[in-house]
Amino acid sequence: MSRHLLSVDSLTRDSVNHLMHVAARMEPIAQRRQVTRVLEGAVLGNLFFEASTRTRVSFHAAFCRLGGSVCDTTGFTFSSMAKGESLYDTSRVMSGYCDAIVMRHPDQGSVAEFAAATHVPVINGGDGPGEHPSQALLDFYTIDKEFTRLGKKLADAHVLLTGDLKYGRTVHSLIKLLSLYDPMRITLVAPPGLEMPDYLIDLVASRGHRVEQRTSLADDYADVDVVYTTRIQKERFTAEMSEGFSLSRDFTVDRAFMDKRCGRDTIVMHPLPRDSRPEANDLDVDLNGDPRLAIFRQTDNGIPVRMAIFATLLQVDELIEKDLRPVRWFVPERVGVDDSPL
Repeated sequence: MSRHLLSVDSLTRDSVNHLMHVAARMEPIAQRRQVTRVLEGAVLGNLFFEASTRTRVSFHAAFCRLGGSVCDTTGFTFSSMAKGESLYDTSRVMSGYCDAIVMRHPDQGSVAEFAAATHVPVINGGDGPGEHPSQALLDFYTIDKEFTRLGKKLADAHVLLTGDLKYGRTVHSLIKLLSLYDPMRITLVAPPGLEMPDYLIDLVASRGHRVEQRTSLADDYADVDVVYTTRIQKERFTAEMSEGFSLSRDFTVDRAFMDKRCGRDTIVMHPLPRDSRPEANDLDVDLNGDPRLAIFRQTDNGIPVRMAIFATLLQVDELIEKDLRPVRWFVPERVGVDDSPL
């Protein structure tokens, strides 16, 4: 694994496997059963120049679970970038304050530009329509855990990616990460104009995977193992695209679609946030409580995976076993009312 985590391109199958192994060891800590202070004294700079709830808080919580402390910046308004400061200057200044930096920025390539100015580890928390590598890692970790629970294997799996495949950075990172593994079948379903970029389709196909593009969810998907659906990124649309755009029910993942088109053990994932308004036609809330809906297990998995990223980049992943103690506070048996016991 390189000094920074900016793109899935920097990962190999071996480095991903290592992160998955470390993340599994982090689970008792993430689930509040054990405590470690292995990053005590370390400071994380959490720089989010684009709206975020889950990713920002998840990175924050992961670093704290390892014993570190966090400095947060949200939005441009309260940053020196509003005064015209360059990414280079911001990077150098923040590197003097922090031991690791997570950055989200609305412009593709901006996080890599920021990272070029520092030797402090930088993690890409999302750069516009570019990539979101830590999300891809937690998505992959979720798929692996769900497959283990269901007795399935990744090889020859059938993964359906649907929604905004053009601007959805999570699917860009995930499809590249999946392509590092044994050949599988990947079906892409997107509204007109929001298809997966050709260069990503070509990359995955060149690695031996079968990629198929369809225009509707009205087909039979009974053999699909994973349905990964994404919100339409209207905030990234041009004015011309926005005018008159509406998403039909043909692209909605709901209970009717899952019951009629998919199998009984097909898992449903979404990077969140999902737009729960009826007219949004996103992942429908009528699947709440359905065991096939893995979105909250998915978000929970973000903590151990991001802990693993920090531990690996800061080179303390081998020290975790020597620095554990039981928790002292009350921990609920379940986090959510529909959850299985931790």
